[in-house]
Amino acid sequence: MPRPTPAQIAYGSATVVFSTLVMLLLSQERTGFGAAVVALTALALGLLAAFAVAAPPRRRHTRTAVRIPGQRTPPQTAAAPTVRESLHG
Repeated sequence: MPRPTPAQIAYGSATVVFSTLVMLLLSQERTGFGAAVVALTALALGLLAAFAVAAPPRRRHTRTAVRIPGQRTPPQTAAAPTVRESLHG
């Protein structure tokens, strides 16, 4: 599993903190159960925010041709002549 980027950690943490504060202030919740529901909801929002931040694209490794001693190489084909070359001769 890839590690989270610093941007994902920052956005997720900020979302958890601010959404918890806003939901607690707006709901004026006083019970422990209500606070737990608010905290779990804020955690879910933080996870969504962290996953929404696009991770940087990974570069794909390209395979390089390895020459094995004794291996035959495919014949090289000549490039097709351009229009100018075909008109002039």
